[in-house]
Amino acid sequence: MTNQGSYLELKRTIDWLEEADFEKKIVIAGNHDITLDTEFYAQHGHNFHNQTSQDPVQCQELLERSSTITWLRHESAAFGYCGDEAEGLWSQIPLDADIVLTHTPPRSHLDERKGQTPVGCVSLRKALWRVRPRLAICGHVHDGRGAERIRWDLDVSDMKYKKETVEKWTDPGAGNKKMSLVDLTLNGRNPIANNARIADSLAVPPEEMAPSLHFGGYALEEIHESGSSAKNTTLPAALPPANHGRGGLATSETCDVEGLSRRLGRRETCIINAAIAASNYPHTEGRKFHKPIVVDIDLPIWSIEDRETSRHRLHQSSKTSFTDLQLE
Repeated sequence: MTNQGSYLELKRTIDWLEEADFEKKIVIAGNHDITLDTEFYAQHGHNFHNQTSQDPVQCQELLERSSTITWLRHESAAFGYCGDEAEGLWSQIPLDADIVLTHTPPRSHLDERKGQTPVGCVSLRKALWRVRPRLAICGHVHDGRGAERIRWDLDVSDMKYKKETVEKWTDPGAGNKKMSLVDLTLNGRNPIANNARIADSLAVPPEEMAPSLHFGGYALEEIHESGSSAKNTTLPAALPPANHGRGGLATSETCDVEGLSRRLGRRETCIINAAIAASNYPHTEGRKFHKPIVVDIDLPIWSIEDRETSRHRLHQSSKTSFTDLQLE
């Protein structure tokens, strides 16, 4: 949002966002917005603002007091984690998330600077295989601006975090006055294959599964991508992290049961690098900007009733005949 996180820079950006005519505006900080992390600024702020010190509290209040902006406040500055911490951090993404918003791109997806190697986060890419959201929105790498549609391989067990295909987006707004549109809707020519209906795909933690007396394990309910076929499966009592990212049959203890069970409809993810800047510091040829990317997508309508109904239906099924269980 800013070059160095100064109060005036933030205010200018936030004023612009507040005037934009959108129902919801969700904001996360980037690596330049240093005043939005109080601890980081206390340690390193003098390296950026040695002439005019900024007040992080005042800067953060600009977002906290906004009536139209939702600020997703994390615990540290962008990239403020070590490599060995990354998997633990990204594993906190809920498995039923439909949209994942990060500053960094995942590794090997829209993360290449011109003439350089990919700089995205490997652990984030692994987490996206497990969550498989409809949208994963990122930025940071200006040269990576664009979109890709990933189809995940959920069948292969001997290679972890595997992809079937990656389809590059062609910008319909390049070089003209048209909108830079990504159409993922059912009415479009190529709807995204991600059946993430809340009532069916809600991720229920293993410890909340009702015990299965018939199988001596845990009952799962899952709706296949077709929505019609049904069969039984069990959830092993333990879910070894070593199995994370493995495809295969949900009845196998060697696959990522937690990542697959009741979630096979989540086949594709569209990754959007929404970088608006088309030039990099020091902008020797002047600042250049991309068009904003507009995404049309169908999303489920969520309610508390959906959650309670899903849990009740799952527990009721596990107490009766397992021949009637549907599998996602």
